[in-house]
Amino acid sequence: MQQIMQVLTSFPDMVGILGVILTLIAYYYINIGKWSSDDLKYVLLNLFGSCFLMFSLMFNWNLASVLIEIAWITISLIGLFRYFKNSQRLVS
Repeated sequence: MQQIMQVLTSFPDMVGILGVILTLIAYYYINIGKWSSDDLKYVLLNLFGSCFLMFSLMFNWNLASVLIEIAWITISLIGLFRYFKNSQRLVS
């Protein structure tokens, strides 16, 4: 019980848990068909979730997890770039 309380009171762990929640929300909404992969909400939740997880990993290092979060951040940035590129094309 004491270990659980230490995790819940550690700021990096709380940020990481928030990142997990954001990522799972994005995954849930895309799987139930409420969002599509090109929705800005989906891209941003994945990006922020991965960044928050990366922040927590700087305090609790795990190479495999860092690598997957780098991949998710890169993929999310590509999605964000495509979103704004496509929205500019629609305006022009």
